[in-house]
Amino acid sequence: MRLSPSAHTDSFCRDRLPPGDQWPRLVFDLPELGYPDRLNAATALLDGAVDRFGADRPCLRSLDETWTYGEVLARANRIAHVLTADLGVVPGNRVLLRGANTPWLAACWLGVLKAGAVAVSTMPMLRRHELDKIVDRARPAVALCDERLLDELPPGLPVVAYGTDLAGHCARHPATFDDVPTAADDVALLAFTSGTTGTPKATMHFHRDLLAIADTFSRHVVRPTADDLFCGTPPLAFTFGLGGLLVFPLHAGASTLLLERATPHELASIVAERSVTVLFTAPTAYRAILGSGDGPLLKGVRRAVSAGEALPAAVAEQYRGLVGRPLIDGIGSTEMLHVFISAADDAARPGTTGTVVPGFRAAVLDLDGAPVPDGTPGLLAVQGPTGCRYLEDPRQADYVRDGWNITGDTYVREPDGYFRFVARSDDMIVSSGYNIAAPEVEEVLLSHPDVDECAVVGTPDPDRGAVVTAFVVPRPGATPGPDLVHALQEHAKAVAAPYKYPRRVRFVDALPRNASGKLQRFLLRER
Repeated sequence: MRLSPSAHTDSFCRDRLPPGDQWPRLVFDLPELGYPDRLNAATALLDGAVDRFGADRPCLRSLDETWTYGEVLARANRIAHVLTADLGVVPGNRVLLRGANTPWLAACWLGVLKAGAVAVSTMPMLRRHELDKIVDRARPAVALCDERLLDELPPGLPVVAYGTDLAGHCARHPATFDDVPTAADDVALLAFTSGTTGTPKATMHFHRDLLAIADTFSRHVVRPTADDLFCGTPPLAFTFGLGGLLVFPLHAGASTLLLERATPHELASIVAERSVTVLFTAPTAYRAILGSGDGPLLKGVRRAVSAGEALPAAVAEQYRGLVGRPLIDGIGSTEMLHVFISAADDAARPGTTGTVVPGFRAAVLDLDGAPVPDGTPGLLAVQGPTGCRYLEDPRQADYVRDGWNITGDTYVREPDGYFRFVARSDDMIVSSGYNIAAPEVEEVLLSHPDVDECAVVGTPDPDRGAVVTAFVVPRPGATPGPDLVHALQEHAKAVAAPYKYPRRVRFVDALPRNASGKLQRFLLRER
């Protein structure tokens, strides 16, 4: 492993990269992945788009305003001046970002990278004790925070509020800035995992990684054009949202509509009213939109991307039948930065995630790291131009083994190269010697008309080792109780192998999800 000379005068990140023998094997199989040694991702994405498409094209939108590419460039440059001249930020310093999806947050992220600093974006829903952990790990020099979200920030951290305060600082600086010529392998962002295990980890991604996800998944699967309007629900602090709602549209010279919040119904209405053509959201949102009768509002969407959780085949089939185009399913991870297995258009096949995204490699391995035969469940392993690099964390050795990124998912590879999700590896339930995948039981229960949402986990049992336990959110009008428990159990026995039915059913008002909307099964197990 050889790194380019760093532009960071603060070597905090480079000093805390994993040892070289714990890195994943990186592959750069596509010609577009041959990046120069000096590369600033913000320069390439924003200044590059202005050079190619002009300054007058719409770039960042909210429901109330639109900023052109030229206006975004001027604001990002002024923010870089504020960071360096007013706040003393030097290349390699970390800058905490806190706010909902707005043009100001996007401009701050770009300004941080232009200044050669490292962006540490945080979910707006995080509270003080969660932010304390992030600040302790990342040690940011300063925070740029939405003026409505200042209360939860740890004391002692220098902060500039955006809206009015940051705008006043910006007004005193020129609209041009000499971007720091960072190395392609200088760290550009620390992305904290969304915490499905309860213990988030900081993943370190380089400037070239941001271009790599655009030159693989976006270029070859999403295939946006400069005339597209992107929109979606994942926060920019979630790498699914960072790629889908900022990196990909800028890379294509397109515009993006940033929403601070939206229910599935509101999202569908906005998509129709604003003529959104590229949509990024989670399977639960697509299911809610279809279930409420709002599916026709998505007929103008040219590319609808689903990720964050496994996409049930029934949702994919219903979407295609109603909207007339297939959903683009995909699996990615914070550790890999974005999606690495996916399929679009006629290649989309409900019930499978898809095939390997150009630029990546994938295999299904056993516990000893040997490939398993096609059709056999095993551990999903991935290699590509991006990969896992935890910030000073012993769990690096768990995620990277023999050069492979081991994602923690159990998958089956079909003989024709399609990959089918079975379960998160820790969501496999072993009951009386049977291996039962929790998502499979969930899909069966979701097909019952009285189930709105559900999650399945294994709970301890003295006789069976573990039993299938379902936490069910009933549909409005359904009556939770013994009769519904019996109906759901009989439904499961009729649709799937009887040994998979939930022996325990608990009714709940809502399922626990983290700030990125991902189901937190570990909290259900703790119950």
